[in-house]
Amino acid sequence: MTSSSRSSSPSAAPAPSPLSRRGLLAAAGAAGAAGLLGAGPAAAAAGSGGRGSAALVIHNARVFTGTTGGGAPVEALAVGRDGKILATGSGSAVRRHVGRDTEVVDARGNTVMSGVHDGHVHPLGAGDRSLRPSLEGAETTLPELRELLTGFLADTGGAGAEPDRWLVVEDWNPVGLLPAGSVPHHSMLDALETRRPVALVGGDGHNLWANRRALEIAGITAATPDPVGGRIVRGADGQPTGVLKDDAQDLVQRHVPQPTRAELVEACAKVLGLAAASGVTTMMDALVGRHELELYQALSAAGRLPQRIVPAIRLDAEQTKDPAGALAYAGGLRKEFEGVRGLRFGTVKVFLDGVIEYPAQTAALLEPYLDGNGRPTANSGELYTSAADYGRLTAAFNRAGWQLHAHGLGDRAVRTALDGYAYARRVTGLRDPRNTIAHLQLVDPADLRRFAQLGVAACMQLQWAAQDTWTMDALLPYIGPARHRWMYPARSLERAGARLTGGSDWPVDALQVWNQLRTAVDRQGAYGTGELYRELEGLSRTSALRMHTAGTAWQLKQEGLTGTVEPGKAADLVLLDRDVTRCPVADISGTGVRMTLVGGRVVHDADSEAGRAAATALTRAAAAARPASYTAVHGGRHHACGH
Repeated sequence: MTSSSRSSSPSAAPAPSPLSRRGLLAAAGAAGAAGLLGAGPAAAAAGSGGRGSAALVIHNARVFTGTTGGGAPVEALAVGRDGKILATGSGSAVRRHVGRDTEVVDARGNTVMSGVHDGHVHPLGAGDRSLRPSLEGAETTLPELRELLTGFLADTGGAGAEPDRWLVVEDWNPVGLLPAGSVPHHSMLDALETRRPVALVGGDGHNLWANRRALEIAGITAATPDPVGGRIVRGADGQPTGVLKDDAQDLVQRHVPQPTRAELVEACAKVLGLAAASGVTTMMDALVGRHELELYQALSAAGRLPQRIVPAIRLDAEQTKDPAGALAYAGGLRKEFEGVRGLRFGTVKVFLDGVIEYPAQTAALLEPYLDGNGRPTANSGELYTSAADYGRLTAAFNRAGWQLHAHGLGDRAVRTALDGYAYARRVTGLRDPRNTIAHLQLVDPADLRRFAQLGVAACMQLQWAAQDTWTMDALLPYIGPARHRWMYPARSLERAGARLTGGSDWPVDALQVWNQLRTAVDRQGAYGTGELYRELEGLSRTSALRMHTAGTAWQLKQEGLTGTVEPGKAADLVLLDRDVTRCPVADISGTGVRMTLVGGRVVHDADSEAGRAAATALTRAAAAARPASYTAVHGGRHHACGH
């Protein structure tokens, strides 16, 4: 290893040899697996407490415990043979837990901390996306776009794929057609030299652009009604333009042949490995149905599920009007899949609105969008569920022990969720259901204190909180400076007492965990063109680290198990290649993860063959050229997982 080494005791000379997993895995064994799941009694082993020997000791570290109390700095920790943290403290205090077969790691002054908890992510969607070509959010002229698509046509079968093989391209930028303001139309895609159906899937998950052949296959005509929760964009002549929004995308997506189960499992296993190499130890999959649960079941059975997964079962707009039916649906899936190792149920997901950026403008706002010149329009976005329906739904699920997780981008959607949670609190009397609102791109200041009052988790994706095409060009002219100032109000929420939790929304945005944490602090990150209200809304380094560890563990109701580095907690830990508590803030973006443990098991070793491959892939992705619109439109690739 380059930043840590192993030896037989803390006082031994650092060994330059690669990290060996044999000793730790042999010591942890089945008990470590039990720690991963947070189920069952700890194995009876000498290392379970007191002066017993540990499976692993890390010393010469700067341990970020994530706890709120003071005390002496922690520079070492021991992991017991039950997959839990055995001891923390000074090097001399922890040394007594070193036995003959204890693995010892010299952290060389770098950070050891809780693994990152991602409170809103679509990992299986990332695996699915990896099987298709990507435009990577690029801004292009129409000739440039056609050139790229022509290359993709050749790469996916060429003449042999004519006329029926679909070309599905990921990460299309819905506002990236140049010159600025150009409006997508199926005729632009029809000009390609192909008869194949073509669909460009927006990186936002809220837009899809199809050619005429794809529209014909889907049976979409001027007479086709808009589906609930979606919209078929039409021209002045009433004919479909080829752009489909939100749930209307499924009209085309349902006709696209899906990859085989084996292909999906392999692709998803690879991207979960990338997440482990990034230091992610727990994920809340924010869009789950039977398809995703079957994939998790296959991954778990194959021993290729390295993280703890909290699946959020998606409820559609119609289900929100039938709480009893929705509860039966979610409960049925839970009963069927709750035995899958690595999954923990208890969350359902509801979309309250869409996205705020031009041209989508489907996020629900309290005041109308502007026309780009400061004049109000008649559009206030789309609210998919009323506060009354959402309140009744929340009450039914909270009574049954479930949490609600709301997609809320616009300030009206945020208020709707809060109103629903307030109703549920009144009628159930429950004070700690841990309901959540995700994204929070725009929050009215009058609603800031309601998060703490209602015990609502504020799950934010702060890698978007930077000046770039999305926050400036595609947004500022359409909401005005007074509202724009309240973009991603992280510090304001924190000051109002809200519990901040973190998520990436990967693959809507790139998997760059440490740039995500950095951006929460400096509101610019590695790719922003400027700071987005840093003095008003930037977080302290400690707050950013805590929201992505202890904060999200609280959101997911597992703060008793993970999220802080304390004796008795599961050893869900990361060893980094630098001290992120002291290095320059800008350097946090480049953080490398040397080792990741979940329940005491090594799930990423930077010096293993798999670890080196994953680290190389992450480095290559981080070094790739970024278009001006690097950050994808917010809200998740909501149909990423086979819906």
